[in-house]
Amino acid sequence: MDRQTIAQKFQERILGLLFYPYHSRILQTFTQKWRDRIDRDRSNALEPSTIPFVQREEKILPTSYGGTRVLIYRPDKTLNSSIPVYVNMHGGGFVMGNAEMDDVWCRVIADRANCVVVNIDYRLAPQHKFPTAVYECYEVVKWLVDHPEQFSITPQKVAIGGHSAGGNLATAVCLLNLERGNELPIIYQIIDYAPLDLHTDPALKPSFKEAIPVKMARLFNASYVETEEDARNPLASPLFAESLQGLPDALVITAERDSLAAEGEQYAERLKQAGVKVTYKDYKGMPHGFTHAGDLAVAEHAWHLMCDKLKEAFSESCGPM
Repeated sequence: MDRQTIAQKFQERILGLLFYPYHSRILQTFTQKWRDRIDRDRSNALEPSTIPFVQREEKILPTSYGGTRVLIYRPDKTLNSSIPVYVNMHGGGFVMGNAEMDDVWCRVIADRANCVVVNIDYRLAPQHKFPTAVYECYEVVKWLVDHPEQFSITPQKVAIGGHSAGGNLATAVCLLNLERGNELPIIYQIIDYAPLDLHTDPALKPSFKEAIPVKMARLFNASYVETEEDARNPLASPLFAESLQGLPDALVITAERDSLAAEGEQYAERLKQAGVKVTYKDYKGMPHGFTHAGDLAVAEHAWHLMCDKLKEAFSESCGPM
C-alpha cells in the first residue's frame, strides 16, 4: 500500500470517528431515551382550534419491506367522488415518532384541501438505516398511483410532503422519482423545516438556544446514515443533488430559530434557479417543530398555508377534480 493510499485511509478513518462517534448499541440506547422523552412531551402537542370530522381508516399497504402501515383520511363531502391525494410523512429525526403525531393535522389537510391524505408510518432507524424509509415511502406512493380505485383518488393529482425528517423523506422521494424519469405524477411537494444536509457536522450549522442540540442532531444523523458516502447521497442530503430541474412545485417552510433554516432557504433558492415554482416562508422567531408545539396561531397559519397551496396546486393541474 503506497503512502497516498495510507494517508487517504487514515483520513477516512478520522472523518468516520468524528462523524459517527457512537457504537450501534449505544445508539439504540440513546435513541430509546429520546423516544421516551418525545412520548412524555406529546401531552403538550398542539391541536387545531377546530378538528374537522373526516373518515379515517388504517391499512397495511404491500411493499417490499413486508407491508407498510398507513392512516387514510377522507372528507365526508367527497365520499362518492375521486379526489386528489396528499402523502404525509411525520418527523422524529428518522428514529422516533409515528403517523399519529400528525393525525389531527392530517384531518385539517383532508378537509381544507379537499383531498385524501395518506399518512405513512415508515420504518425507523437505527434498525432500518438509509435508504429504507426513502424507498418504502416511494413504494407507497407508487402503489397509490397504480391502485387509485382503492381509495377513490385521482392518480394524476398526487402531492407529497413532510415535517422535519419527514420533509427530508418527501424531498428524497421527489428526487428518486426524478431519477426514474418522473414515473409518478407528483405535482407538488411540501418541505417543512427539513434537514437537507446530513453530511455537515451539526456543530458547524447556525446555532440558537432553541435549536436541536448538536449532540442530538449528530445522534439522528449517525442513526440514519451508515457511512460518509451515504451522508453525501442526495437521497439523504438533497442539497448534494447535482440538478433540481424537473422537480415538482414546492412550498418550503423554515423556522428562523432553527439550525436547519439556512439549508432550507438554500434549497428553496436552488429550486427557483432550476425553474421550479417555489413558495418560501420563514416563520420569524419560531423554533424547530413549531407546527407541533408552541404558539397555536402561528402553527395554524403554517398548516393552513400548506392546505391552501395544496388546493391551489390541485386546481391548477390537469385532470378531473
